[in-house]
Amino acid sequence: MSSGNDCGPPTLTKPSLGEKEAAELVDRVFGLKVAWIGSLPSYDDQNFHVRVSAEGADQYVLKITNSEDSRAPDLIEAQTRAMMFLSAEGFPSATPYLTKDGNIMSLESADTRPGSKKYIVRLLTYLPGTPIAKIATNAQILYEIGKLAASVDKVLSEKFQHPSVKSLHRGQFIWNLANVPLLDQYLYALGQNKYRAVVEQVIEQFKGKVIPKLSSFRACINHGDLNDHNILVDSSCASLENPQYRVSGILDFSDMSYGYYVFEVAIAIMYMMIESPDPLSVGGHVLAGFESIVPLTAEERGALFLLVSGRFAQSLVIAAHTALLYPENKEYLTITAKTGWKHLMAMFEVGQEAVEKTWFETAQAYVHRAPA
Repeated sequence: MSSGNDCGPPTLTKPSLGEKEAAELVDRVFGLKVAWIGSLPSYDDQNFHVRVSAEGADQYVLKITNSEDSRAPDLIEAQTRAMMFLSAEGFPSATPYLTKDGNIMSLESADTRPGSKKYIVRLLTYLPGTPIAKIATNAQILYEIGKLAASVDKVLSEKFQHPSVKSLHRGQFIWNLANVPLLDQYLYALGQNKYRAVVEQVIEQFKGKVIPKLSSFRACINHGDLNDHNILVDSSCASLENPQYRVSGILDFSDMSYGYYVFEVAIAIMYMMIESPDPLSVGGHVLAGFESIVPLTAEERGALFLLVSGRFAQSLVIAAHTALLYPENKEYLTITAKTGWKHLMAMFEVGQEAVEKTWFETAQAYVHRAPA
């Protein structure tokens, strides 16, 4: 869920091509004849599921980046190169279909009028699978997601090299967890209610207890958005009672930035809580998977509760703000809010000490056994 430039949720132009225009774009830029095309949901870009009549892999996602992010081609290139790198490393990541000119992306005008908005266009391989949001998660897949989050960040941080990678130092990028204090300027979108009071509490505690400790956290490149719609899975077992899942796709690299390992596990925990009937128990399974690859330090563990709370606050506040700008896309923009507020309130009602006890005891139980 990228929000545009690095200064917060901007007033951007989300692309609004029709299916016929999108099909013509695929033909003109990539030289492929479209047999079928359908729109896909998105936060601030425009995505289409495309089937072509060419031989071989014939399903793609046409991704048309919003006007604001399209002004940062180095950043889009870094994201795309990271996807290609991860695919080469064996991760289920999409790869770009090259343009007729042999490039991984193309800057295109929305129409032929002078001064029309320009959008970066990419055609990515279509990944099969079911979004996490549409399955009943169990301990096994939560552990795998934690393991995935750590593995992605670790290999990107240790091995990914490209000149464009410097663009991932994104400063005031609103979705970087270090920037929870920037939410102050968007609180108006919540009105005056009990939810706003909790978010204000999160922000103040974050300023006092997390920001001073950032220098002690281990830095890395974060995917930044391993949410329940950006991870695809399929079932490798026929048992309906206890299905065994594997990750079949990692989507949406638009929130990549330099951050810290503990950010990624906090983000994963928060989004896995969204769909769970027992949300406070989720964190321990995700943490166990993450720590099987990258064990957290005491300082990082100590910040986990506020980092998860901070991501809830980011998601809920920015969605409320953006929904005011784009009311026609409100249902998709506020998808997390359906249960997000309830879970954030529950975390604070139960309290940090009790929530951490649940998470850490669950994670500790994995040390002596395989994931359930």
